[in-house]
Amino acid sequence: MNTPFDEEPHRRPGLLSRLRASFLTGIVVIAPVWLTLWLILSVVGWIDSAVLPLIPHQFRPEQYVGINLRGVGVLFFLIFTVLVGWIAKGILGRSLIHFAESLVNRMPVVRSIYSGIKQISETVFAQTERSFEKACLVQYPRRGIWAIGFVSTEAKGEINKRAETGGGLLSVFIPTTPNPTSGFLLFFPEEDVILLDMSIEDAAKLVISAGLVYPNQKDPTQPPE
Repeated sequence: MNTPFDEEPHRRPGLLSRLRASFLTGIVVIAPVWLTLWLILSVVGWIDSAVLPLIPHQFRPEQYVGINLRGVGVLFFLIFTVLVGWIAKGILGRSLIHFAESLVNRMPVVRSIYSGIKQISETVFAQTERSFEKACLVQYPRRGIWAIGFVSTEAKGEINKRAETGGGLLSVFIPTTPNPTSGFLLFFPEEDVILLDMSIEDAAKLVISAGLVYPNQKDPTQPPE
């Protein structure tokens, strides 16, 4: 016979608790899929609304099929962008771009806006040596505190010459959480930078998730199975 001082026997979760757990599990599964589809459809709709008004009616597919097809504006935008890029690679295209930029540089306000947007576009879309090389660990903002960084390149020129270090310097970008596109550019001695085996994508996920999502890899200290 149990007394009031005895421990309450273990009970199975009730129906409400199980329904709540199933609901939360469903949200975890559905939310990423729904948000991804919503974002894609929103971007497609925004491009359609901006591009389709510029296209003559006789060239719009709804004049022939009778319905407004989602994504037609995106298709026209892609074709137009490819044509512009192809023309820009030629001598005539480069001459036209140089002439247009010379006109823009004479406009005080427009010049600042255009130069800023052009610099951002070149940084984001240029497929050159500007991509990060490796993920790393550095002690920042002081000794004993570790932060994830991305090694961009070796420091060169005046920075490397004037820095009072015995060896080379590495340019390391320290991202912020949860927005890894903002951060700090710091220069560390090579011996103070610990290169990681994880990929740039895995390190970015770790930063964006504030340490909640770790890369799926084995602990290097554990012996192989």
